[in-house]
Amino acid sequence: MRNRGFEVAKGFEDKGINLPERKTKFSAGYDIEAAEDITIPKFVPGMKPTLVKTGLKAYMMDDEVLYLYNRSSNPKKKGLILANSVGVIDKDYYGNPDNDGHIMFAFYNIKEEDVTIKKGEAIGQGVFQKYFVTDDDVAEGERIGGFGSTSKN
Repeated sequence: MRNRGFEVAKGFEDKGINLPERKTKFSAGYDIEAAEDITIPKFVPGMKPTLVKTGLKAYMMDDEVLYLYNRSSNPKKKGLILANSVGVIDKDYYGNPDNDGHIMFAFYNIKEEDVTIKKGEAIGQGVFQKYFVTDDDVAEGERIGGFGSTSKN
């Protein structure tokens, strides 16, 4: 039985995507890399964040979530901050019909110049965690799409 893990998302099978790994035995996070070279423009008020593709999707148990965190060195060294502070990947995002559950990091660049991320460069980390629901929880909706789709139900 599979409990949790990462797979290469559809469309990235032949792109040399590395599955995330923990670097030490007590690390909570799995290091996640960029799937391709991308330039993140310097921030201008009103702009949308840049989505950095990972070429990955994640499967997990029913009561688990994958949290996406920035690398601790990104804000100081590269000026990169996550637009949503912490990304939340729900179990039902995996394999959705819109994008197969492709995980992306939404970055803003707060430096004065554009920043380029190279394919294979570590951009963040993923941490699997259990979550709890309230006694009166009645959520029965089903995901019908990919990125940002839960607000469309």
